[in-house]
Order: sequence, then C-alpha cells, then structure tokens
Amino acid sequence: MFFFESIPWYNVVMWFVVLGLLMGLNEFVRSGKRASQLMFMALPIALTPVWLFVVDSEITSWFHWVKVYSALAGALIYMVIRFTNYHKKHPWYLVLVPAILAINIMEAVIREFQVGFMGFDGVVDGMTYISGGWNYINAFAGILNILTICGWFGIFATSGRRVDMIWPDQTKLWIIAYGIWNISYVYSCAPGNAFYSGFALNIAATIPALLWAKGTWMQNRAQTLSIWMMWVMTFPYFFAVGSTFNMSVSYNPAANWTLALISLVLNVVLAVMQVSRIVKRRLNPLKDELWTDTEEYKRVDALRETESPNPKTA
Repeated sequence: MFFFESIPWYNVVMWFVVLGLLMGLNEFVRSGKRASQLMFMALPIALTPVWLFVVDSEITSWFHWVKVYSALAGALIYMVIRFTNYHKKHPWYLVLVPAILAINIMEAVIREFQVGFMGFDGVVDGMTYISGGWNYINAFAGILNILTICGWFGIFATSGRRVDMIWPDQTKLWIIAYGIWNISYVYSCAPGNAFYSGFALNIAATIPALLWAKGTWMQNRAQTLSIWMMWVMTFPYFFAVGSTFNMSVSYNPAANWTLALISLVLNVVLAVMQVSRIVKRRLNPLKDELWTDTEEYKRVDALRETESPNPKTA
C-alpha cells in the first residue's frame, strides 16, 4: 500500500477501538467538572511516579515528556475557562489558549527540523525513520499554521448540561490544515504510531467539532491528546515494533512528500486568505476576530446565547 504496509483486519479493528475510546472519553470529560478533574488532575498525578520509576522504556524520548505535560497544561487552562469566570474578569487569560496551541505546534516543528537536520536513517528512540526534504516542507507548514491562529479574544464558555470552551473564529479550513500538517508530522517523526496517533487521534477531535459539538475543536484536541499521551507513557510498547497492533508505514519517500506538500498547500491557501481579509478589512490579527461575517462563524457564535455568568461546574 502507498502509506502503510498491508493492514490486517485486527489492526483495522484496533484503529476503530482507539477512535471510539478517544471520542468516548472526550465526551466523558465534556460531561462536567468532576470528570475533567479526574482525568486531567488526579490521573496524571497518580501516573507520574509510574512513568518515572516503574515504566522502563527505551522508546520514550524528550518529546514524549514535553508533549504529555504540555497537552495536560492545555486541558487545565481550558478547564479554567469552562468552569470559572476568571477569563471574564481577566481577558488577558484568553491569550493562554493560542499560546499553548502555538507551543504544541512549535514543539513538533522543532522535532521536524531535528529529524531532517540530523538525517535520521534507521532506528532512533526505538522507531525506524527516514528523513528528507519533506521534513523541512512540513516544518514550514507548521510555522504558517501558528501564524494563522486568530480570534482568541472571542473565546467563550457555554452553560448547560455540557460546559464547553467555544472558539468561533477557529475555522474548518484551519482545523483541516492543522490536521493534515499534524498527520504529516506524525508520519515522518513518529512513524511507529502514525496509524493511530496520526490518523485516529486527529479524527477523534475533529468529528465532534464538525458534527455535534461545533466550536469545540481546541478543547477536544487538548483532551484527546492528553488521554493518548498518558496511554503512550504508561504502555509505551503497546503499539511499538513487535506488538500485534503495530502498523508500519511504507517508508516510501513519495508518501512523505505527498503528505508534506498537501500540508504546505493547505496552510499557504489559509495564510493567503487571512492576509487578504486582514488587509481588505483593516483588521488587527492580534485583537480582532477575522471571520465574523461568515455563516460558519455565526452558527458557532450563536452558542454564546447559552453563556452564563456562573457556568455550571458539575
């Protein structure tokens, strides 16, 4: 196959199991404050000693440690917005949302440059790599993805049975451009997990945001990524080489190039559209929301009517 080696039926089943569990646990933590505290506060505190002293892994690199705690930091920052009024009294707090997102993307960009510059070829940190020009192409796409983050001062929290953090100015195009960039990154820089953490993980955050939980992609992404990284840190060999559920990429340079170029094109198109809109409408991308006149924005922003000065906390 083009992107992966032949995919046995049990890998397909496991892929859907991973997708279903990530989406299910995301819905669980959307259900209220206690569920979120259990998943993103109590569980990491309990697991950190396990990661430090019990799990003996040769495939856990610096990136895994940084990623798990940065993803958790995002989930905790978003919980403050969901369950308190702090962001209303201190609007500067909303800047932390794009900041943690940009940091997470930049971590991957740095890793992409590292893989390309050091010429990874063969087994590194327990995974087999090939490196090439696609690493630099996708790193540039990631930088564009950071630069096109916009409209964070329009973020708000809903009230009701499920309390969500909503980001109306985060468009479908940005979400898709991010998703393809991230899939390309994982495919090149974490190839041992690409089948699951590339495709299933990205889709798990995107499906709810596009269908029944519009505007929640950023919240979903932090939550599903945190859950995934806690699993990877606790059971690092579950999907590793030698596991029944390991799925090897094809190591076909054409596949790496294909993903990286699609990623670049999408992010360039997004950047051109945003720059054009900023210039024509004389907007300040650091303060203004860019897409307020679009139907997509209006549908998501309508949820603001359910915003409450005292968000439901359980």
